[in-house]
Amino acid sequence: MPWNPTQYHKFNAERSAPFDDLLKLVEIRPHLKVVDLGCGTGELTLRLADSLPNSDVLGLDNSPQMLERASVHARSGLRFQSGDQSLLSGDWDLILSNAALQWTENHNALIPHLFAHLNANGQIAVQIPSNHEHTSHRIIREVAAREPFRTALDGWIRYAPVLPIESYAEIFYRLGAEKIIVFEKIYTHVLADSAAIVEWISGTALVPYFERIGNLREEFAQTIRAEMKKAFPETPVFYPFKRTFFSAFKTQ
Repeated sequence: MPWNPTQYHKFNAERSAPFDDLLKLVEIRPHLKVVDLGCGTGELTLRLADSLPNSDVLGLDNSPQMLERASVHARSGLRFQSGDQSLLSGDWDLILSNAALQWTENHNALIPHLFAHLNANGQIAVQIPSNHEHTSHRIIREVAAREPFRTALDGWIRYAPVLPIESYAEIFYRLGAEKIIVFEKIYTHVLADSAAIVEWISGTALVPYFERIGNLREEFAQTIRAEMKKAFPETPVFYPFKRTFFSAFKTQ
């Protein structure tokens, strides 16, 4: 997908807050081999690398635009590389991902695949947006199902692959993981108005629609704005954002 780093960073403080909670789940040890899946523009990967003494950290992303921005953070012990998170190979002491695994389908297969690439005593720590049932996402799906957008999208509508939290816990249990932690947290954002919600999702949830819809992109966005204003007429707008966290260790 053609990611726009500038659009994504319009709500940088709000998007960075969950990383603080994710980093608290990481067991800080020296000399780790680490991969950050979906590293984006690299600022948070740099924070991760700075918190892990004498470790080798790789930021992995499939967006050339994001990696171009991330390259300025490269240093000894921190590098960035193009790659598909669903095809992760190699052996790692820490697999971390902040707000990226939601772009890969079939988590019942993805999570075991990632877990298989952990070394003994390795950790996986992940944060995934799980706000797909919020009104803002429902509006996207409803507008995408209308004409002329339905035809332009060839009937395509995206449904998030994020599982209920108990499903992640069960996956790790069946994998024989230890120190399993799974929880949801709601971040309580206050945005200026409904237009700010559209700005927010234009950097994330709307990206795959914009990629597919061709010359109807602006009409699609305007229709979303109109529906969002109906749903959220007040100013400012309370925008609760649900996120899923999980961490687990591989003992052997």
